[in-house]
Amino acid sequence: VYIISKSLSNKFFYAIVKLVTSMQLKVGKTRLEVFVYTTIWKRFKGFMFQKKPIQNGICFPKCNSIHTFFMRQPIDIVMTDRDHRIIRLYSALKPWRIIFPQKRVYYTYELPCGTIQSLKEKQTLTLSE
Repeated sequence: VYIISKSLSNKFFYAIVKLVTSMQLKVGKTRLEVFVYTTIWKRFKGFMFQKKPIQNGICFPKCNSIHTFFMRQPIDIVMTDRDHRIIRLYSALKPWRIIFPQKRVYYTYELPCGTIQSLKEKQTLTLSE
């Protein structure tokens, strides 16, 4: 199990990301499976066209902006820096919206709607393999 913290270098995390296709994200008392999307097609598609309720999350490395075009349900967005410190939170972002590029953002997480109430800006995310 790898716990992502300030002491873990970004290069080491990115090496793990290339080997692991999913991680566990601790949000409050719940653990959420987060899939890491590094290919162009997966990054482009994300949650677009998904009819079933979203029950997991997506991590987009090296991503500082997103859109919710062609999505059928709202999502929560967490944007972090390289050390996984939260920079921006967007709760219940509706379909057909754009988040323009944000400064210092390196990772963007798309999560099921209603999962980020316990998170605050400047808090560090807890991730494990």
